[in-house]
Amino acid sequence: MATTTSSKKKKEALGWMEWLRGWLYVVYEMLFQRITASHLHNPMPLPPLNDITCIVTGSTSGIGREIARQLAESGAHVVMAVRNTKAAQDLIQKWQNDWSGMGLPLNVEVMELDLLSLDSVVRFAEAWNSRLGPLHVLINNAGIFSIGEPQKFSKDGYEEHMQVNHLAPALLSVLLLPSLVKGSPSRIINVNSVMHYVGFVDTEDMNVVSGKRKYTSLVGYSSSKLAQVMFSSVLHKRLPAEAGISVVCVSPGIVHTNVARDLPRVVQAAYHLIPYFIFSPQEGSRSALFAATDPQVPEYCELLKADEWPVGAFLSQDCRPTNPSEEAHNTETSHEVWEKTLEMIGLPSDAVERLIEGEDIICWYGANKG
Repeated sequence: MATTTSSKKKKEALGWMEWLRGWLYVVYEMLFQRITASHLHNPMPLPPLNDITCIVTGSTSGIGREIARQLAESGAHVVMAVRNTKAAQDLIQKWQNDWSGMGLPLNVEVMELDLLSLDSVVRFAEAWNSRLGPLHVLINNAGIFSIGEPQKFSKDGYEEHMQVNHLAPALLSVLLLPSLVKGSPSRIINVNSVMHYVGFVDTEDMNVVSGKRKYTSLVGYSSSKLAQVMFSSVLHKRLPAEAGISVVCVSPGIVHTNVARDLPRVVQAAYHLIPYFIFSPQEGSRSALFAATDPQVPEYCELLKADEWPVGAFLSQDCRPTNPSEEAHNTETSHEVWEKTLEMIGLPSDAVERLIEGEDIICWYGANKG
């Protein structure tokens, strides 16, 4: 047994067969996503969402903007959690003007949140929880994919992809648990990516600085997305059924969003040449909107929990349940990712259990930093 454990710890990358299968899945999704999702309407029809409160991160552009707008037009109280608050206010004004005469004014507000600062995440969560109101849906949508850029680190010292795509959303999700319990049945929706299929997480080298793997933006992005799936799977298991909180990861498909601005010009040109294969942001928003509103999603999550399935709920771009990557099924690594993540975001190992019980916890970031 010791030999097996030690050999697992020495794994420093995906095996070539895992890597090849992952890329085949990515290519398959790109070529056939429009066909597999042909049964979906565009835009996604939503039920009335009056009395539902939703926080949407990264909601000033791309998929996030579509998610926030459509939720608001269906009657939800939408909180745009964004870094650029002026851009969000301008968007709200435009939406209100477009919506004028079609019903009650949209119930949308803006709160500042900078995912490149864990202090900002803590401040946001404290401000929200102090309202003592319920939260029904948290949609972690914001993300970065800086293709071709040199390796960058946040002021917290973490590789930027890992922080924005995984660490900050993880911290936000845990800190908002008290409000999600009040809003039960509630949901945490993580907008993930098909690129997690080619990701690999080394919990001893989350910043990819050891030299064991050569850093590229693709490595940073795919690793962060896989880390999010693994963390979500453990969170899904640790939340008691009576808390009434569902955790779901979704793939929006291959979408033409602002990520394209970070792509090499040749790749950007390819994006414009093959519009048939690439989803628009409105099409890419469907899986997240489905996960946030469909009544059967909590049942699916509870079924997975009861069956002791090794991974949490994952919905594909066609809004159907699917299996995340082979590596995501590695429960040992997933628990290591869980423990390492809590350590990196400054939370105690029993943070989830204590918050669910209504206890206070201390996060190393925010007012307690120092």
